Amino acid sequence: MYQTIGVVELKSIAKGIEATDAALKSADITLISAHPACPGKYEMILTGTISNVTAAVEHIKERFEERLVDASIMGRIDEQVITALFGTQTADKKGSLGVIETYSAASAIKAADVAVKTAKVDIFELRVSRGMGGKGTVLLTGEIGDVTAAVEAGSDYAKGQGMFTGNSVIAAPHELLWKQI
Repeated sequence: MYQTIGVVELKSIAKGIEATDAALKSADITLISAHPACPGKYEMILTGTISNVTAAVEHIKERFEERLVDASIMGRIDEQVITALFGTQTADKKGSLGVIETYSAASAIKAADVAVKTAKVDIFELRVSRGMGGKGTVLLTGEIGDVTAAVEAGSDYAKGQGMFTGNSVIAAPHELLWKQI
């Protein structure tokens, strides 16, 4: 099943909390996360139907325009990306490991979506913003050829947006590395 993701970033933590409340009251959406992000900004990630996410994001943009840094709506996101954002993914720590690093949460989410739609890979972890200066990382597992293709595709998306930071593919990660990540 595909859903829509809305990502909103504001310049004020106080107004970010207020905007999150306004978004939740404006449409039938599910809040994936809402938290301060470096450096002193506030970020929220919403999901639901495209019409409801669009309504919530547009409501925030109109009401908090002077505090808005960025807002993005991404439709037809793969369910695996939604699951990873909720932190409930079940990918095994085995096979090859691929990493995509981006400058923003929205670009990491979309890069993850592109990656899982490109090849047979699983999202091991999708981390956005918190404790990373606003960056995002996607960790993928699977067979080396699939991981390589997925990392290339996700990275190409981020490069096209000017949001690419780096990537890596490790064919057979050491057992101690798996335990640490």
